[in-house]
Amino acid sequence: MTIPIEKLSKHRRSRVRREMLCLTCCLGIALVGGCDQKGTENHSLLAVKVQPVKLVKYAPRATLTGEITARVQSELSFRIGGRIVERKVEVGQHVVPGEILARLDPKVQAADVEGASAGVQAAEAKLSQVTSVFERQKALLKDGFTTQRDYDKAEQEHRSAQAMLDGARAQLATARDQLTQTELRAPSPGVITARHMEVGQVAQPGQAVFALAQDGPRDAVINVQESVFTGGFKEDIEVALVSDPKIKARGEVREVSPALNATGAVRVKIAIQKPPPEMVLGSAVTVSAHAKERETAVLPWSALYSDGGKPAVWVVDPKSGAVALRRVEIESYGNTDIVIRAGLRPGELVVTVGTQLLRPAQQVTFAENNQ
Repeated sequence: MTIPIEKLSKHRRSRVRREMLCLTCCLGIALVGGCDQKGTENHSLLAVKVQPVKLVKYAPRATLTGEITARVQSELSFRIGGRIVERKVEVGQHVVPGEILARLDPKVQAADVEGASAGVQAAEAKLSQVTSVFERQKALLKDGFTTQRDYDKAEQEHRSAQAMLDGARAQLATARDQLTQTELRAPSPGVITARHMEVGQVAQPGQAVFALAQDGPRDAVINVQESVFTGGFKEDIEVALVSDPKIKARGEVREVSPALNATGAVRVKIAIQKPPPEMVLGSAVTVSAHAKERETAVLPWSALYSDGGKPAVWVVDPKSGAVALRRVEIESYGNTDIVIRAGLRPGELVVTVGTQLLRPAQQVTFAENNQ
């Protein structure tokens, strides 16, 4: 016979409720434990695909675009200042040594030459006068008809006049040199590659007026990323015209800039050996070079992961099945593969499929169709 709980006494009703609450808790704990046990039993390790690290021979090839420049390029300028009154050459024109390129207004320098010439004439007349006096005093002293003091005075005036003449002649030479500096001449054969000033402008001493590419050896100048030439490129560099790849020549690295330019690249000069006549100044060329062969690891793109913004891969411990994230150094990126320069050892297992679901120290298993 079942007695409703409402008809029980107050004390007995409280006792019954406590017993029912305890029973409910026990049942809940049992159910939860059963679910956890069932979940653990049903849980399985993550299946991933792995690839063993194998070292292969790798010789990267770099092909870059540059231009032909002269080995020696000069900025031509006047040694004195003045207004340009004549320009005789154009950009692209070939010049020979001594050819006049431009002229300054020579009025001031010509006046200086005339003044210096007059000074020389006056000094010569003065020297001629004191020389006569000196010679006469010398003869008189020999015969005893003059004093030693008068002779010494005449000798001193003669020396002073000679020094004044020497100074006047030096000033005349300087004035004439200044006059010749009003003409800008080509110091060597070459091609005018730039013009910085025009007729009517006032040129300051040392201010560039023309740029001259001297005849002689030629370079191919390219801008490359810093890592391109760190691999030790071989000497057999090939330079070919962009307009006609059949026209080519050998080259070698002659100069590497010690600083990066504004774009983060390094300026490299390639000395062209026996450049063909078609490789004129300013021609666009392609520079191809092979790096020295070395051993690297090649992995598919799917193996690449990021560790704090740095390239990394997941490496599997074959004994425990646990994975660990390993940073690596990338040599180059291909369309489907990446070339690893450092960070991996031969035989290590690298996860290639399933990297997005991994966490450090997680245990994994290998997929059945693992390649």
